[in-house]
Amino acid sequence: MKTRTIKVDYLARVEGEGALYVKARGDHVEDVKLKIFEPPRFFEAFLRGRDFREAPDITARICGICPIAYQMGAVHAMESICNVMIDPRIRLLRRLIYCGEWIESHVLHIYMLHLPDFLGYPDAIQMAKDHPEAVQRALRMKKIGNGIMTLLGGREIHPINVRVGGFYKTPTRRELSSLTDDLKWGLEAAIVTVKLVSTLNFQNFEQDYEFVCLRHPDEYPLNEGSLVSNKGIDCPISQYDANLIEEHVAHSTALQTTVKGRGSAHLGPMARYSLNYDQLTPLAKNAAVNAGLEKTCRNPFKSIIVRAVEVVFAFEEALRIIKEYDQPPCPAVDVKPRAGTGYGCTEAPRGICYHRYTIDDAGIIRDAKIVSPTAVNQKTIEGDLRYFIEPNLHLPDEKLKWECEQAIRNYYPCISCSAHFLKLNIERA
Repeated sequence: MKTRTIKVDYLARVEGEGALYVKARGDHVEDVKLKIFEPPRFFEAFLRGRDFREAPDITARICGICPIAYQMGAVHAMESICNVMIDPRIRLLRRLIYCGEWIESHVLHIYMLHLPDFLGYPDAIQMAKDHPEAVQRALRMKKIGNGIMTLLGGREIHPINVRVGGFYKTPTRRELSSLTDDLKWGLEAAIVTVKLVSTLNFQNFEQDYEFVCLRHPDEYPLNEGSLVSNKGIDCPISQYDANLIEEHVAHSTALQTTVKGRGSAHLGPMARYSLNYDQLTPLAKNAAVNAGLEKTCRNPFKSIIVRAVEVVFAFEEALRIIKEYDQPPCPAVDVKPRAGTGYGCTEAPRGICYHRYTIDDAGIIRDAKIVSPTAVNQKTIEGDLRYFIEPNLHLPDEKLKWECEQAIRNYYPCISCSAHFLKLNIERA
């Protein structure tokens, strides 16, 4: 029986470096490995021995695209340890800066990394020759998202204005209002984006995923909520480790995560949308209906539509927050350290980003655990590829490689973010 091996040495149009290995015998797939070979980055180790107030600035360096996800996870965890309650107006500003990150990250993926697959281009540069208006729209939308991050975070890459207890400086009402016209344009552009991606041709592919995400009783989740799934998880974030288990596999420098006693978990836009549809803003919900989305979406190829719907939400939510904004008298509350363990979990564009820290009475970090969305989704991606490839083994190698890469890009994996576990054993005579 003929053996066939498919190798993609370097995945294109994803964040970081990874590869794909597939082995098939006859019409059966024997092995699939999404190889994350980027060197471990040791962020948990860097944090040990540092002051708890340094965590937001250190974790921001994990990702240049989604630094807010890591900063917010860190500040929420530290504030839970120190029993801090922040001003509701600070909470809204945190939600606003997260909207900025969702806009710039989702738009980057939709137009620059994912849309070329559907339109048959090797990259966005080639696509721009035939679709200049789409690329120009994307660049302006992304710039608006970056503008929110710059105003609130001090800069768009690895922001420096976020701190435990709030911000170092808060904007005036006038400064925030200066964003309004661009955000209104962006909201219309986001609705156009949903219409555009809803007309694409999609693979007929669905799986019985266990969707895992945050759920908040009053709002579409960004910074806060309980950990939930469509198969029974419903618990506070402090019980994350009791439900999601990590293990090391030989072919990856990222730990893989499974739901205890069941299997892989699916994080990201489809999970959030499917478990929080009722919390979408009015225009976002209307855009989803007009795009033909059901209240639950299980086709990862259609995740590009769900991302576009979330962009509508982010623009609409940003406008609401700015309209209601009242500058707080103090940019942050005073936070005094105390010994304990705390937990934080936020919704990065790619899915939940989990933090756990232990600090001592002096506020020194003694232990840290950070789980990126890609580290959880890696096993789900491998499972999708196994089911996706078998009925397509008749395709030529180059065509099959292209299809496999697109299946991976459905998840917008951030490979660099996932590759930072550390296990160190030293034997001395």
